[in-house]
Amino acid sequence: MARFSSVEELKAAVGQTETSDWITIDQERVNQFADATDDHQWIHVDPERAKQGPFGGPIAHGYLSLALLPALASGRFRVDGMVMGVNYGLDRVRFPHPVPVGSRVRAHSEIASVEPVAQGVRVKLLVTIEIEGVDKPAAVAESISLYVLG
Repeated sequence: MARFSSVEELKAAVGQTETSDWITIDQERVNQFADATDDHQWIHVDPERAKQGPFGGPIAHGYLSLALLPALASGRFRVDGMVMGVNYGLDRVRFPHPVPVGSRVRAHSEIASVEPVAQGVRVKLLVTIEIEGVDKPAAVAESISLYVLG
């Protein structure tokens, strides 16, 4: 994790990247996400039927990749004096490649912009979620966080 002593130091780090640890996308995680979102499409939750489908097996929900942003990308950067970080939103989200169940994913996060605001600082990260052994990313998004400073 990159740690910055001030907003000015964070602003100077635009372009800096961090890479997360790998996370395995197993069937249990996919099933739990399906239960949480009520999205039980067979390509996600029926491994036997999914073997005959277009991906040759079950795949993770695209939104599961996004739901993992807090684990993969958020928290990769910290500013001293930060009270909390909150999700401010996403821009330009794409899912270039499905994530086969059993795959490992990780995120590359680049600081794209830093904007001081009344509550603290708004940080935009360019996040690419990589699938181990696959050329195309699982997801690409601009993730925006508000770091509230005390």
